[in-house]
Amino acid sequence: MISLSDLRKFKAQGRKFSCLTCYDASMAKAMEVAEIDTILVGDSLGMTIQGCDSTLPVTVQDMAYHTAAVRRGNQHAFILTDLPFMSYATLNDALISAKQVMQAGAHMVKIEGGAWLAETVQVLTRNGIPVCVHLGLTPQSVHVFGGYKVQARTREAADQLIADCKAVVDAGAAVLLLECVPAQVGKEISELFPHTPVIGIGAGADTDGQVLVVQDMLGLTGGHVAKFVRNFMKEQAGETAILDAFKAYHAAVQDQSFPAKEQTFQVEL
Repeated sequence: MISLSDLRKFKAQGRKFSCLTCYDASMAKAMEVAEIDTILVGDSLGMTIQGCDSTLPVTVQDMAYHTAAVRRGNQHAFILTDLPFMSYATLNDALISAKQVMQAGAHMVKIEGGAWLAETVQVLTRNGIPVCVHLGLTPQSVHVFGGYKVQARTREAADQLIADCKAVVDAGAAVLLLECVPAQVGKEISELFPHTPVIGIGAGADTDGQVLVVQDMLGLTGGHVAKFVRNFMKEQAGETAILDAFKAYHAAVQDQSFPAKEQTFQVEL
C-alpha cells in the first residue's frame, strides 16, 4: 500500500503520481487494478453521487460512509478524505470530524483554506492525523469567490497564495492541493516546498501529482466541462474501457502528457 512516505519519495525522485476521486468499492477495486496511486474521497460526491448543486450539503457521516466503502475495495492507494463544509470550523469540530473519517479508513484528511488554518493543521497533526490543505479555488467557499474562477491571476495574488502555503506547511501540512491556478504558480509552489507533495487540478503539469473527479475523466458529467478536464474514456475502446481509461490516465500523469497545454491556465504575472 502506498504511504505518505512514498509520496514524498516520488516527489524527491521526480516521479509524478496519479489521484482520482472515488466513492464506492467497485470503482475503488478498478483503481487498484489500474494502480492509481492515491484516491480522494471528495465532498464532490454531493454533486456526482447525491445530485446537489454544490458540495455544501455533504455531511461528515456521508464522508465516513463512502470512505469505508472505498477502503474495503482498495488496498493499494493512499486515501485522502475531505472534511466537508463547516465540519472543522472549531478545533473541537475538526478533531471530531477527522476522527470519524480516519476510523472509517482514511489515511489523511483534506481541508480547504489558507493561513488561518494553521492552528487547525497543527492540532490535527499533533493528534496523529496527517493533513492535506486545499488552496486556490476552494469549492466550499464558492459563494465567497462568486463562482468557479481561476485564482492567483496576478503577482500579488500569487504571492498571497504562496504565503498561505508557507503558513500551513510550517504548521505541519503534509500535502498541498492546488485548484484552478495558473501553471506558473503551480510550478513555483511545487518547487518552493521540496519535502511537501503538491497535487494539482487545473494547476499545470509541474505539480507532483494530478487529481481529477472520476466522473469528469470518464465523460459522465453533463453540462459545462472545466478546461482542466480530459476525457480519458473517449480515448479508450472495448469491454474494459473504464479500466483502460484509468490506466491511460495513470500513464499520462507519469509521462507528463497530462495535463497538456490546453488543460492549463497561462497568465502574465
